[in-house]
Amino acid sequence: MKVDVPTLVEQARLGRPRAVARLISLVEGASPQLREVMAALAPLAGHAYVVGLTGSPGVGKSTSTSALVSAYRKAGKRVAVLAVDPSSPFSGGALLGDRIRMSEHASDPGVYIRSMATRGHLGGLAWSAPQAIRVLDAAGFDVVLVETVGVGQSEVEIASQADTSVVLLAPGMGDGIQAAKAGILEIGDVYVVNKADRDGADATARELNHMLGLGESREPGDWRPPIVKTVAARGEGVDEGVEALEKHRAWMEEHGVLAQRRTARAAREVETIAVTALRERIADLHGDRRLDALAERIVSGGLDPYAAADELVAGLTGLPGDSQGPPSGPGRGYASPA
Repeated sequence: MKVDVPTLVEQARLGRPRAVARLISLVEGASPQLREVMAALAPLAGHAYVVGLTGSPGVGKSTSTSALVSAYRKAGKRVAVLAVDPSSPFSGGALLGDRIRMSEHASDPGVYIRSMATRGHLGGLAWSAPQAIRVLDAAGFDVVLVETVGVGQSEVEIASQADTSVVLLAPGMGDGIQAAKAGILEIGDVYVVNKADRDGADATARELNHMLGLGESREPGDWRPPIVKTVAARGEGVDEGVEALEKHRAWMEEHGVLAQRRTARAAREVETIAVTALRERIADLHGDRRLDALAERIVSGGLDPYAAADELVAGLTGLPGDSQGPPSGPGRGYASPA
């Protein structure tokens, strides 16, 4: 059923949760009106502070998110939470447990909580997360907290979606530094050792500080990620966590980093949309004689795969192809639907 997008956007700006929910549902469902929705939201977005929280399962992401909501609400901020849960590989559904842990905020009109299923997308986020964040931003929320699924060392997509990335660790989860190795160690702007009332919390913080010291050399004035110890279930250390977030935001604004990150985020989103559109057009060619003809020329040795790809791209876009090799580097194929 076609919806009245301008009215829906206006209601969302007035803080109507049903309107916000409907807009995000249009995004998740890839509605035919998605382009109209994004066009209406474009002039309204760009004001919210987007904070991503990631870490291994069991470190207390949901509890920490809930504690941050309480802290920001005390400061008079309107807060939205986008909590991503893993989808079942069998039913496609998800246990949206984050809402249970954040139920204390359910009746607060200044808080909006939305759970999203990954629907098989890797990286810790749902593929429609960028557009959902834009909906929440345009709806006038001051802070958008994005909580990823429990992620491993290489699932660091949140760093590409948030203004500030928070990596959570907890003592007693095997090797104290294991969760922060490789990719995750490189994406944190703020590190939080949660459940700091447990044995080993100080050791985890020391090991993390040592690992950060072994990282890339920093120039004077560069941001050095702080390490904050919290007991989120009791609200201990949360104010220090918020202070660290606000310091990072101020540093980014002072050094122009915030604008750079948001521009890079928009560029990746455009790339994703374009690549997805091209992929759909290529998928439509399966069984088409043009694709079969290129494949036959490859098999016969009359054409190599890269030259064939060039011809295919030229035929789809009217532009000359330039297939130099497989894509590489972070951001290639970023956040495209599985």
